[in-house]
Amino acid sequence: MTDYPDLYLMIAGERVPAGPRDTHTVRNPATGEAIGELPLATAADLDRALEAAARGFARWRRSTPHERAAVLNGAARLMRERSEQIARIAVLEQGKTQAEARIEVAMNVGLFEFYAGEVFRLYGRALVRPEGFRSTVTHEPVGPVAAFAPWNFPIGNPGRKLGAPIAAGCSVIMKAAEETPASALAVLQCLYDAGLPGEVAQAVFGVPDIVSRHLLASPVIRKLSFTGSTVVGRHLARLAAEDFKRTTMELGGHGPVLVFADCDLERVLDTVVTHKYRNAGQVCVSPTRFIVEAPIFDAFRAGFTERAAALRVGPGLDPQSQVGPLANARRVEAIDALIARALADGAHLLTGGERLGNRGNFYLPTVLADTPLTSPIMNEEPFGPVALLNAYDDEAAMIAEANRLPYGLAAYAWTQDAARQKRLASAIETGMLGINTTMIGGADSPFGGVKWSGHGHEDGPEGVQACLVTKAVHEG
Repeated sequence: MTDYPDLYLMIAGERVPAGPRDTHTVRNPATGEAIGELPLATAADLDRALEAAARGFARWRRSTPHERAAVLNGAARLMRERSEQIARIAVLEQGKTQAEARIEVAMNVGLFEFYAGEVFRLYGRALVRPEGFRSTVTHEPVGPVAAFAPWNFPIGNPGRKLGAPIAAGCSVIMKAAEETPASALAVLQCLYDAGLPGEVAQAVFGVPDIVSRHLLASPVIRKLSFTGSTVVGRHLARLAAEDFKRTTMELGGHGPVLVFADCDLERVLDTVVTHKYRNAGQVCVSPTRFIVEAPIFDAFRAGFTERAAALRVGPGLDPQSQVGPLANARRVEAIDALIARALADGAHLLTGGERLGNRGNFYLPTVLADTPLTSPIMNEEPFGPVALLNAYDDEAAMIAEANRLPYGLAAYAWTQDAARQKRLASAIETGMLGINTTMIGGADSPFGGVKWSGHGHEDGPEGVQACLVTKAVHEG
């Protein structure tokens, strides 16, 4: 018995079981065992969802702020009450530790509560005009949203994809990852149980390219919200551009971490090692390239390696585990290939670098030092439990390395020099920067990147604004 729930599509408030549909086998990444069969949507299913989304938008756009707030606050309360159940589902299908899954539930609760307040702050304005004239600027819901969520945060990503459109007055068709469907369905169920009409938010699953092409080809959909890789993001952006749909794209990263000689080294190490290996490194804002000032490089390398090697790797349901398995076998193969190439290119392996055991997708926390910049792992997001440590001579060289790649999602810097902090805040090309902290997100804080890491924002007031369009009305 795994306590893993039955799986279904959710269309117009109706649970749609597999029946004659093709299915996707959901596996527990800690064991490799099948735990569920997920129905994959047919073209007819997707058409039904689109028709329902059109009806849901016509209804929900007329909802009052009080109605939207009641649903969002109610869903937050239910998620809090169901926290252990939802967290356990996430561990079973994604692999992260139960402690991390609980934090993810809490993140969703905070986001929904914030959006419940934000619905009362969707202000417009009146322009100053001569007597007899009136001009106003208002913000209206953009329309039905197609929202695609990845597997690495199976609770938090669906929460982001659902919360903002609902707050703005939009309907939404969510396609969460086929690897982690039950977590997304659990979040959606909280919204339903809090009073959200079934046509306002729906969940479909299927072959990703088939679903995305079908939904984005429809004139019903007016906005695309996507979290995932830069490669897939480009593809979806092209599809959306055919109909000039608005887009929010939260894409890949390759987080640089600048560590200067004047930092509190022990504090830095205690903080960044834990942050690096949370969710087995499968985090878009994960600190990855450690750009360390030369005078402290040896001490940093030794302290980092010691801490990484001491982390306990094991099943997410084991309370002693600090690092769970990778989410799927594909990640194991990808990490193996990147590390092998880095070693062939001249990198030094300090710890890890191999799979743990022969059951499940466990991978040892890995540290590489002195990896050449030409190696693929220094240029492609590894999305796994790998830290890359290199030494640099001065601030200018460190900033240049931080900005070298076309990614710009999250960056981190550690220094006690106040003047340097200001320079870094201006010079580093990133959507989010943590100085002497790894805490770069919050319900009230915009989350998004620059360059190849995408455009637009989730969370904060910006998350709701991304689901609105602006209208100017002039009366004579």
